[in-house]
Amino acid sequence: MLTLAAAWLAVVVGVMALLINYSNSPGSVGATPDRWPAGSRIAFDAGQPNLILFAHPRCPCTRATLGELELLMARCQGRLSAQVWFIKPAGTTGDWTSTDLWRTAAAIPGVTVHCDDAVAEARRFGAETSGQTLLYDQGGHLLFRGGITISRGHSGDNPGRSALRALLEEKLSNKIQTPVFGCSLSETACRKEKIAWKP
Repeated sequence: MLTLAAAWLAVVVGVMALLINYSNSPGSVGATPDRWPAGSRIAFDAGQPNLILFAHPRCPCTRATLGELELLMARCQGRLSAQVWFIKPAGTTGDWTSTDLWRTAAAIPGVTVHCDDAVAEARRFGAETSGQTLLYDQGGHLLFRGGITISRGHSGDNPGRSALRALLEEKLSNKIQTPVFGCSLSETACRKEKIAWKP
């Protein structure tokens, strides 16, 4: 009995360690252009800073990112132009992006939501992980790239949101980078705790 209990405890501890490691492992980040890329179909606002958030419409981790974006927008309303671009890989159906995450993003005051057909804009901006957020100034210079959550699917104070707020309030002037926690933008199926997720 003791041997069985010890084996069971070892399995539980091992699984918990794997989940914690997964939760705290950032996703990959591509080469983000330092200047707003020519040829992008994303509207650029020369009158205020431009925030772009690339997201996977079926990534459960992204719910926390959208919550952090909502907090940022509430505190910095009127100081930026904010857009969320949900990827739509080639070959997916027309309603593939029609998820609760899209509706959540669209409900955030001051945010416009768009579909990134064939993941073209995400590739152009070097976004590889859902939740990757970019901030460019009015002149098209990159100020921030990274994530706005502390780990996968976890809300709360984090360096990304704090840095964006400081940049928008002109308390910081140097370029900032933070890790991004989310699903890969190159996959059509996201994973949560190694289980395929479906809407």
